Amino acid sequence: MSRKIYHRHNFHKHTFCVFQEVDVALVKGMQPDYTSASGSSYYFTEAGVYRYSNHWGRAAKCKWRLTSLQSSRYSGTVLGYANWSDFLPDNEIEKLYAIEIDFAHRTAQYHHKLSKEFPENTVFRTAPETLKRLKVIRQHLKEEAWLQYFEGDPTEMRQHILTLWNTGTEPLEIIKRRFL
Repeated sequence: MSRKIYHRHNFHKHTFCVFQEVDVALVKGMQPDYTSASGSSYYFTEAGVYRYSNHWGRAAKCKWRLTSLQSSRYSGTVLGYANWSDFLPDNEIEKLYAIEIDFAHRTAQYHHKLSKEFPENTVFRTAPETLKRLKVIRQHLKEEAWLQYFEGDPTEMRQHILTLWNTGTEPLEIIKRRFL
């Protein structure tokens, strides 16, 4: 897949991007170059874009995530910044996404195949498949009740089952049944 060049006129058309939260003082006194119908303000620079918004994740036809300055999720209106080179192509058909599970913090995120180096056994899926699977993984990371039916250490069992499911094609229920 070749790298498309993104800029102020096309970054908002079917892209994936991870914005970094920055201090709102960086745009204080500046007029936004564009304000969307949903109220997000955009400030363009030669190198990238600042987005001042109260909603992240799915934005129109894009998947824009925010990495917060604080360890917890953002709240309220936040200023994020991304370089033009941080924007990557997104669509619903190609297998562009992989899920990374952090068992220590019980979190999971999806990443674009062009955003980083991945281990050899990484399974890439389409955006709809990835988002469905991510929802299930996050639910299984958060909940404990489903682990009561398995013998052995619950932490190890969670990690083993979810890793098998994330790196394979077998249905989750079949993987679970193997360990009952």
